Amino acid sequence: AFGLNRAETYYRSGNFGEINEPRIPGIEAAGEIVEDRSGQFQAGQKVISAMGGLMLERHGSYAEYITAPASNVLAVNTTLSWEELAALPQAYLTIWGALDKNLVIRQGQTLLVRGGTTTLGLAAISYARARGLNVVATTRRAENKALLMDKGANEVIVDEGEIAQKVRAIFPDGVDCALDVVGVATIKDTLKATKYWGQVCMVGVLSGAPVLENFGLMSDLPNTVRLSFFASGLLGSPALPLSESPIQWVIEQIENRKMPSLISKVYAFEQIQQAHKDIESDHLPGKKVVRL
Repeated sequence: AFGLNRAETYYRSGNFGEINEPRIPGIEAAGEIVEDRSGQFQAGQKVISAMGGLMLERHGSYAEYITAPASNVLAVNTTLSWEELAALPQAYLTIWGALDKNLVIRQGQTLLVRGGTTTLGLAAISYARARGLNVVATTRRAENKALLMDKGANEVIVDEGEIAQKVRAIFPDGVDCALDVVGVATIKDTLKATKYWGQVCMVGVLSGAPVLENFGLMSDLPNTVRLSFFASGLLGSPALPLSESPIQWVIEQIENRKMPSLISKVYAFEQIQQAHKDIESDHLPGKKVVRL
């Protein structure tokens, strides 16, 4: 099985640049090893894979068989279905990089998740809550409040464009850290919701290219607040080896029902076009997965 991501819809529409040759899309998968000439993995071993040039530098994961760099393949032990397993790699590996490496989250902190109904947002909520953080999530639609609470949010704020005052009405000093999945359109306001010495990590480009224009370090970046950006292309590199990731822990949390499923819908392979339409509609929050 393989997970679907908004990145594939961007790629298909040409937002990643001109496509000069036929290329299979897809950036993550779950399956079994067929062959590994290096001997690192054994035939039949259950694994997940994410990034490593999939789709951008080589054929991607929308296929029965894929090739991937060993650095971007991780063996797992699980009783989860292939569909459940395929929903995890891209979301939780990205969240690991953003929350653990960039924000260095700690138990007892308050985390703001801006863009809570995105797949990354839902993963961040569930992961942070399981790690013992107090989670505040945002959504543009009031009807999504119950979903976010179900995924682990302690507080849900309806985002009408500016939320800093609403956040500080609950936490007068601001939040310890924030994950902004929306991007440049909201980042200044997210920074205002963060306390002194707090941290903000931007992972999303939903509102456009990650270019901050007319951004004043003194006027827009609050004193002592740190801003960073995490891109999942770093996954599997020497700077971020997958062997250090908490994916096995996440799997066990889901198996033991301590963390909820991310899946919103499972599709057959011939339904990929409809799946892309559902992703672009934004009316079906959660992870979309294709079963082979």
